[in-house]
Amino acid sequence: MAQERDGAVGDAGTAAGTGPGEVVTVEDPTTPDALALIRLLSAELAAAYNFLDDGSGAFSPADVQVPRAAFLVARLDGRPVGCGALRPLELPGYEDSAEIKRMFIVEEARGQRLATAILERLEGQAREFGYRRAVLETGNLQHAAIRLYERSGYERIACYGCYAHDPRNVCFGKTL
Repeated sequence: MAQERDGAVGDAGTAAGTGPGEVVTVEDPTTPDALALIRLLSAELAAAYNFLDDGSGAFSPADVQVPRAAFLVARLDGRPVGCGALRPLELPGYEDSAEIKRMFIVEEARGQRLATAILERLEGQAREFGYRRAVLETGNLQHAAIRLYERSGYERIACYGCYAHDPRNVCFGKTL
């Protein structure tokens, strides 16, 4: 099984809020705040799916330090509470597709539509980069993530790449 569950428009530092005290910015994925969020997500996934490793799967911050990629951090009253990533999908047949990765909101900040804000900003960034489609993978136990993606217009697609052979993987796509 692929051991990665995933669950900004503008240049680094550009911010937009979704509500009072909320801001989502493009940030370097190697900052302490970004790395802490990635670790929290990985630990949550490792526990949920009984992974033998740390749950980080095939994702590396370097994946979003390439052209046409971005990493977002959501903050609530200055505190980092969520993240999401966008990277080129380098698979035959997916040349015009961006892959959304590392969607995560810390437990105490869930239910405030921050994930929707991150997803919308990632889609906007993907459009700016010239992608025509966004795809993503999540796990079959990630019920809130599945609802978010379906509510946001994503449709289930055949699992791709390293996700193709495990029934716990659920993949989605959306024309941008």
